[in-house]
Amino acid sequence: MKGFDIHSWRRSREWIFIAILKRIPSRRLRIALLRHRGARIAKNVAMYASVEIRNPHGLSIAEGCSIGPKVLLDARKGLEIGNNVTIAYDAIIWTLHHDMNALDFHTIGAKTTIGAYAWICSRAILLPGVNIGEGAVVASGAVVTKDVAPYTVVGGIPAKPIGKRNKIDFTYSPYIKLHCV
Repeated sequence: MKGFDIHSWRRSREWIFIAILKRIPSRRLRIALLRHRGARIAKNVAMYASVEIRNPHGLSIAEGCSIGPKVLLDARKGLEIGNNVTIAYDAIIWTLHHDMNALDFHTIGAKTTIGAYAWICSRAILLPGVNIGEGAVVASGAVVTKDVAPYTVVGGIPAKPIGKRNKIDFTYSPYIKLHCV
């Protein structure tokens, strides 16, 4: 076939999968399809329909997590989310971006991890390669460019420590069985 590019076809197929997945009303079916594509998602995870996931094969979500509406999870370089993590509305988690100083503007990135009981608030952005410690909180609108220590609250652009979270033996789960979308 003249002009056929297998790599372009595979990329197109992935984008079609992402577009269709966001429109499936059943949470269980969406998670089953993501597992079929290689995502490691625990049994009791709540994920809204409008979540966008890039490269399901690189995604790992542990028990009791809640992923809110319009969240973007970029797992192209690996994304690991610990137990009982809450990721709120419109948050963006990147693992890959472009090298602005490269002549060819090639992509670079690194795995991003989020520790247990962390809370990523609405419209927060995590850049590639950051590690969010256990129990840490990323405030709404923050842009995280560096690792966040456990039980630290960060906010601003770029995110800086603005407080501490009490270090207690958390037992809550943000997972809600009544999530229908």
